[in-house]
Amino acid sequence: MEHGSERDAPPGLGAGDGAAGRIPLAVVVVDRDGQVSHWSSGARRLFGAAKEEAIGRSVLDLLPVSGALPEDDEITPYGAYAAYDGLGPDLESSLDGRLNFPAAGRARLTVPDHGRADVLWWAYPLVGPGSERLLVLAADAERLRQAERDEGIAFERIAPGFALHTDFPGAEELARRLPDILPSMSVDESARIVAQVLELGYPILEFSQNDRVPVTPDWGVTRRTERKARRERAALAAAKGLPRPGELADDEGEDLEYTAVRERLEFLNEVSGKIGTSLDLSRTIIEVSRAVVPRFTDVAGTYLREQVVAGEGFPDGVPDTTTMWHRVAVEHTDEPGRWDDVIPVGEAMPFPAHTPFFHCMTTGDPVLVPRISEEMGHAIASQFEKRDIRPLITGRSMLVVPLKARNVVLGFMILLRHPERELFNDMDRVTGAELAARAGLVLDNARMYTYQESVAETLQDSMLPHIPPRMAGCDIATRYLPGTLLGRVGGDWFDSVKLPGARTALVVGDVMGHGLNSAAMMGQLRTAVQTMAAMDLPPAQLLRNLDDLAQRLGDSYLATCLYAVYDPIEGELHLANAGHIPPVLVRAVDGRSELLDLPTGAPIGVGGVAFESLRVRVEPGDRLVMCTDGLVEMRGVDIGVGLATLCESAAHPAASMDDACDTIIRALNTRGGRKDDVALLMARLNGIEPDDVAEWRLALDPAEVRRARAAVREQLHDWGLAKLADPTELMVSELVTNAIRHSHSRPVQLRLIRGETLLCEVDDDDHTLPTLLSTGPGDDTGRGLRVVSTLAREWGTSRTAAGKTVWFELTARRR
Repeated sequence: MEHGSERDAPPGLGAGDGAAGRIPLAVVVVDRDGQVSHWSSGARRLFGAAKEEAIGRSVLDLLPVSGALPEDDEITPYGAYAAYDGLGPDLESSLDGRLNFPAAGRARLTVPDHGRADVLWWAYPLVGPGSERLLVLAADAERLRQAERDEGIAFERIAPGFALHTDFPGAEELARRLPDILPSMSVDESARIVAQVLELGYPILEFSQNDRVPVTPDWGVTRRTERKARRERAALAAAKGLPRPGELADDEGEDLEYTAVRERLEFLNEVSGKIGTSLDLSRTIIEVSRAVVPRFTDVAGTYLREQVVAGEGFPDGVPDTTTMWHRVAVEHTDEPGRWDDVIPVGEAMPFPAHTPFFHCMTTGDPVLVPRISEEMGHAIASQFEKRDIRPLITGRSMLVVPLKARNVVLGFMILLRHPERELFNDMDRVTGAELAARAGLVLDNARMYTYQESVAETLQDSMLPHIPPRMAGCDIATRYLPGTLLGRVGGDWFDSVKLPGARTALVVGDVMGHGLNSAAMMGQLRTAVQTMAAMDLPPAQLLRNLDDLAQRLGDSYLATCLYAVYDPIEGELHLANAGHIPPVLVRAVDGRSELLDLPTGAPIGVGGVAFESLRVRVEPGDRLVMCTDGLVEMRGVDIGVGLATLCESAAHPAASMDDACDTIIRALNTRGGRKDDVALLMARLNGIEPDDVAEWRLALDPAEVRRARAAVREQLHDWGLAKLADPTELMVSELVTNAIRHSHSRPVQLRLIRGETLLCEVDDDDHTLPTLLSTGPGDDTGRGLRVVSTLAREWGTSRTAAGKTVWFELTARRR
């Protein structure tokens, strides 16, 4: 029922020729003093008083209830509201403020100059800010009968509403505040109604029998049945000569019923406040289960789809008999442990089509079983192998409610009451469905958050390298800390790259900004650094090329980058900086730490800026600390304070590299206010002793291959690595032969380096990198690298400024 145009209609019933389905509606607003603050033109026609006469007067004077309609009065069956006969006094209770919950019914009013009026009414307490206390909507019942007779309208559901084009000046504001002033309304429903207000100009408080606002009262059938039963008991008592229950008993029954309704609304509001306090899925599941026990039910078992538990997305569609459901929580008031062995949490199972659970999860509607019979208990128990759950469920009242959100069933709750407790009824089914709807939204929010967190972590983990703790001549430890929950994916990164000559490239970078775009840019730059490092470019040249690449990728992002090459044989660091914070060098001799004063270039992506490099001598045991600015920058604190703290904490003695990193994190991460990502890389520069390095220069003469084999064998015996002599001699023979064959003018250089592994490198002045080829029985070339690939722990090739290096490693096992 909608508010049609009333301005030109005659007094009385209103517009007689309104469009089908449109019935004039009276709108009355009562303030907290019980006086009328709004009186629509529909109210004037229905109740006979002009607006000027009504505003400011007591509502009880303007709407005098003349008495209840007799029960045998002819009633047109207006859907659920047909049961609201004989409820005249309830309107008076709403008007004078005795009822603080929504109510509805039929009443007969005395209208001046019009006699009595038979009306349908709805009263909604307004609990939000402002002076309004009550919104009353009323319609002429005779007009509804006439519409049904004349126009053939079958009102399955009477849907009250009010139009903004009535003369209610506060209607637009009232519509905007609808979620605040109408109690017990879910977020989704209030948002939908407000959208209707803004788009159509009137809120529809009830659309159809299956789509209604929860504040619309629908407990009238129960009240009528109870009242009729009380009358029958009274008549029976009179027939037997027993005292007839007085009006006090009737009033007490009604008060108890109103109290029950009010308690249900309070219960739903209380549950809404208890669930959804966290986006953690496990905690949310526990909150939902504990919210209903024991106040609403004695046992609550919660089942969720497998993908929901895993925090994954899943396809839309109706579940079937193959869908796996995980039992994620069981709350009960029985003795401890009674359910644990029979119905353990964590079990996953499908449900057959004949069960009420399957019906609930496929239709999305609650299923009410007033009492589980022995036959149904046996059917349910048949799903549980080697466990008899019949003693736990038989004779109990059961309600199965779906947990759904966005038209997708996420799971369901099985609610059971003890046999001695009141059975679940239709009102419980409505309450349970509303409870489950709210819980479903909360669970879906937690599921989506868990899924997004998992995606973010997976993406970030895939972007960051897994750096081995030991490289040639140095030990490495790293830490990565994501920023706030809104920026779990960021552009900070670190890396290490193995270089020729037992050298190691160390890099830390930071793409400005957060989110997927920054992470994608970070991935591109990191890959580019790895590629150019493998080409053994000098640090300044590498940053120059990286800046050129960033220009080609676009000018949307800037990045800072610190690139260092550690030569453990020479005991030297070669560094270049592109707008990054400087590294800290901790000296092993005296424990002193210092910020390295590097030439600071512009960030990557600025373009057209020269980069300079610096060489720094280091000693074995020195530590290099490189990090992103998220570690040292804090809101409201000068960055110099953070850098000073970094130097101080880096110099603190530590038992291990990991402990040293943790010391730095604790020192700088306890100040609060950090929202940026943090990447930290620490390298202990152990160096390589001269006695662990052996080098030979070989002339471009095939006879030098024999000398190389003999020299390698002798050196390995001296180092105590005699067991590696045979495979090393064979691979050295192949690599030196190829180098002599392809070199142009410079001698071939052979080098062995002893450390955690045995590293062998062969350098020549040919820039063409060899490749691993497939060889046939008749081929007399191409087998050298095949031998190296088979015998070596690891091998590779790289270009150098003078040509190329071919290297391999073997696990160093001393005799």
